[in-house]
Amino acid sequence: QVQLVESGGGLVQAGVSLRLSCVASRRTFRSYYMGWFRQAPGKEREFVAAIRWSLGVTYYAESVKGRFTISRDNAKNTVSLQMNSLKPEDTAVYYCAAAEQLSFLTSRYNYWGQGTQVTVSS
Repeated sequence: QVQLVESGGGLVQAGVSLRLSCVASRRTFRSYYMGWFRQAPGKEREFVAAIRWSLGVTYYAESVKGRFTISRDNAKNTVSLQMNSLKPEDTAVYYCAAAEQLSFLTSRYNYWGQGTQVTVSS
């Protein structure tokens, strides 16, 4: 019954904004942290942002600080990633994930969504 479903990806031009959403089953929220990762072709999956569910404390990769914002909606069991000033280098499949503790490593996340494609053209 544990499930994470991402949505909101698409093809956009540089400078445009997108908002990704991740809807989680209630059972998934046994996890203390929710995170966003991304994986570009030929590259390893990398950490983008994370949020401590209870307090809303956020963490970001240096490459997205000031441009991306992770947030939560308790009522909807949803984690979002607001992506502003998108750059071609942001092109990747974006994944939502859940972990028991704060981590920037993919191996520490217990649950994963299927991903949503974000493509930013020059």
